[in-house]
Amino acid sequence: MSCILTVFLFSLASLAQSAHKAPARSAPAEQSLASIYVTGSQRYAPEEIAAATGLEIGSNATEEDFQRAIQKLGNSGLFSNVSYSYNHTPTGAKLDIEVTDAEKMVPAKFENFVWFSDDELRSQIRERLPLFRGEVPIGGTFSDDISDTLQSLLVQHNVSARADYIRETKEPGGPVEAVSFRANGVTFEIKEIRFSGGASEEVESLNAAAGRLEGKDYVRAQVDNYVATKLLPVFLARGFLKADISDPKIKVVGDTADSTQIALDFAVTPGPQYKLASIQWDGNKSFPTAKLQELVRAKPGDLANTPQLQSDLDTIHHLYGTVGYMTQSAKLTPQFDDTAHTVVYQVEIHEGDVFHLGDLDIQGLDPKATDRLREAWTLRDTDPYDTTYPKRFFEQTVKLLSRDVTWTISIHEGVNEQDKTVDVTLRYSIRPSS
Repeated sequence: MSCILTVFLFSLASLAQSAHKAPARSAPAEQSLASIYVTGSQRYAPEEIAAATGLEIGSNATEEDFQRAIQKLGNSGLFSNVSYSYNHTPTGAKLDIEVTDAEKMVPAKFENFVWFSDDELRSQIRERLPLFRGEVPIGGTFSDDISDTLQSLLVQHNVSARADYIRETKEPGGPVEAVSFRANGVTFEIKEIRFSGGASEEVESLNAAAGRLEGKDYVRAQVDNYVATKLLPVFLARGFLKADISDPKIKVVGDTADSTQIALDFAVTPGPQYKLASIQWDGNKSFPTAKLQELVRAKPGDLANTPQLQSDLDTIHHLYGTVGYMTQSAKLTPQFDDTAHTVVYQVEIHEGDVFHLGDLDIQGLDPKATDRLREAWTLRDTDPYDTTYPKRFFEQTVKLLSRDVTWTISIHEGVNEQDKTVDVTLRYSIRPSS
């Protein structure tokens, strides 16, 4: 006669697990494990989850072994629910596991494990944690398990660093966007930067642009940002619109008493060079296309220059700000002709709503001077707001203030999306004499 028992159900709520045990008859203390049958996951294969339990087919197992294995899955954070039952049969114990995948997973990022490539890290982690696929849950113990694995790797390579992690958010208290793992207790200095694959002219410009990285502490996120904002524009400004700069290969080149010195080797793929065919505008109602086109410096036949065009779109944004369109934006979409090596830029203008003047706050002056300036202020709440007005106002009215000192001003514009107004704060101060 077989004995069937249903035991634990784990519900992960607020990162806490609870176990509920149903009444069950006593079972044999130990029996060979004949099979593990897993259902419910859309993210993992049944054999991956079975491997993650740590239980081995053919080995002897007890009810406590099943409980520990299921609790390990439940505590990981990878699943919102885990339940199991087992059946003792003449051929051995048959374990059935049912899971529900956790809804949210976020990328796992490796900031500064410079002794290993990302592929090596992922391979080593997956060898020890079969359910790792480059993402982690926002709660539970799985990130701790990865950190422990990374710590073991550091110890094996005689690296005196501590593996830690942080859950990254875009703003304090916001949703978790990624989990970032890093080796703490050691400092990395960028000693050398190399580029391979580009023409000599581009490499020379890249070397010049990368100079500010040398001697800096290596932090992956900062290097990635530098590549996107300082290095890639070297190509985008010269028509190489599909250029790619790879993640750097990192090599330890030396050690000092204070830091580990590393070299960054970037592989560069410029791709084809494009010329501007035309710019097509859509969505602009407040200004005619000819007016917007006047603010674009590039002409058809010029090398396509995306950074310059983005700068021109910023100028257009300021133009819209003079007539109250504070939330105007532009979406830039390139359409490539890879035969002619030309590009047509589609610019979609989103004008948004017209904003008006909200509150005016003048700070740093005595009451009489403040009253004089308020009387001189002519922009009214019935007028569309003009982003150029506060500066012009300062230049035109500074003569109303004491001429024995040099006045400076800081201007703050608070944009209120809900009521479509702009609160203006003018902070006056006296420039110290040199």
